Amino acid sequence: MRLLLLACLRARTGNATTAGRIQDHLEAAGHICSLKDPFGYENSSEIANLISAEKFEAALAIHLYKGGRLLQGSRIPFGIIFGGTDINEDIKHEEKHRVMGAVLEEARFAVAFTEKMKELAAAEWPDARSKIYIQTQGIMTTPRATFNWNRFLQNAEIPQDTDNLRLFLLICGLRRVKDPLYLVDVFSEWHRKEPHIHLVIIGPAVDPLFTSEVNEKVNRAPGVHLLQEIPQDDLHAAVKRCFAVVNSSLSEGMSAAILEAMDLDVPVLARNIPGNAAIIQHKETGLLFTDPQEFVQLSKSLMNDPTLRREIVTKAKAYVKKHHSWECERKAYQNLVLQLQ
Repeated sequence: MRLLLLACLRARTGNATTAGRIQDHLEAAGHICSLKDPFGYENSSEIANLISAEKFEAALAIHLYKGGRLLQGSRIPFGIIFGGTDINEDIKHEEKHRVMGAVLEEARFAVAFTEKMKELAAAEWPDARSKIYIQTQGIMTTPRATFNWNRFLQNAEIPQDTDNLRLFLLICGLRRVKDPLYLVDVFSEWHRKEPHIHLVIIGPAVDPLFTSEVNEKVNRAPGVHLLQEIPQDDLHAAVKRCFAVVNSSLSEGMSAAILEAMDLDVPVLARNIPGNAAIIQHKETGLLFTDPQEFVQLSKSLMNDPTLRREIVTKAKAYVKKHHSWECERKAYQNLVLQLQ
């Protein structure tokens, strides 16, 4: 089957990572799968022309609004994968809500990463409940063995001779919903007292205007560093070398960066929001903070208590192995796509 897969490809994290995995799953089952970014198309008629020209037989869109709206009225069957901001944020806007409801009505199926995400969608569109499936994200990490850690530190302008370096890594596309500046002030203050503490924010410039704000703020914040995105294998290797991975998002569907850190035996400190709380059990598989001060307090407890760190890392790894199997995700999408035939 010739499949069109619509997903925002501007960021290496989030929807783009999910899209890459799903493309791989479907191609392994013998389908021809073409990945396109919805931002390259103005409206559904442009997508209809693409479908005709490339003879697509079915489609799959990640994000009910960004991708789904372009498939409205489509002549081919399609499925939807909720992205996160569609159900958590776009649902609050009247026009987007109307469009998403219409798209969901036409879709053969929809996929939610969590029970909570399914319930939020079903509360808005009760008739769609029976077609919403829950499939957690499957995780596979591939750290590059030849990764150059010293060059990474050099690029971040972190002195390589720092004794007892404690590096925290915040992985996100630079856009407001990810709130990468949330911890900058408190980190700088902490770094002034303890110069071996550093925060590296790494990810693509998704929102150019916001990226310039981030640049400006980080340039004035000692101990905080900004890096452009790097290849996935290098990123996984960098995660393995850091002290902890941080997530300060205002909203998340299901953070691949958090799950990948868990798989790589690295503790996670994440903002206490529904998407993060769905995959982190506080003080069991990670640490959840409600404000910057609590973040510092929890980080210090992690640094001063090796037993706590070891227990969190062990339980988090077991959680990912049990609930985020890459093989289970593969089988699920290969089965779901049969509904589009």
